[in-house]
Amino acid sequence: MRETRTRNLVLAGLMAALTALGAFIRIPLGITSITLQFFFTAMAGVLLGPKWGALSQGAYVALGLAGLPVFTLGGGLSYVFQPSFGFLLGLLPAAAVTGALSRGRASRPGWVALACLAGLGALYLIAVPYMYLILNLYLGRGMPVWEVIRTGMLLYLPGDGVKIGVTCLVSRPLARALKRG
Repeated sequence: MRETRTRNLVLAGLMAALTALGAFIRIPLGITSITLQFFFTAMAGVLLGPKWGALSQGAYVALGLAGLPVFTLGGGLSYVFQPSFGFLLGLLPAAAVTGALSRGRASRPGWVALACLAGLGALYLIAVPYMYLILNLYLGRGMPVWEVIRTGMLLYLPGDGVKIGVTCLVSRPLARALKRG
């Protein structure tokens, strides 16, 4: 039991570190950038399950809010006023949803894809309204809902599809390796 818990803590830490690394592999596009954060979030959910996957993403967000420059634009408590902070908050439920729906099914790519899509939906369900509120209420830009949806979600869906595809390809061999290890 203790070995399993220690192993899960180490793996959650690794996924948090990989998510931080994924923040710096980016392609600027509009208000935010295309990054690999969702890829590592989805992998955390698939490989670690809902609890440990969400914990890994919570650790990542907590480290950034504590001041470590692990977010795309740095870190610190003031980051909550960035329009993109909702994407960081959304990583926790995204990992939890992906993990809950893919639990024990990492070898079934179709099921992993559906779980990742649901996790992505959870991410956008938090990120887009947060972006709207920050842009309009805090920054006073007066951006209409449709424009926030277009610039905060629709532009990124093709890249998200690629990340989900790669998750489906690599989750099976990684899940096998984790079971053996």
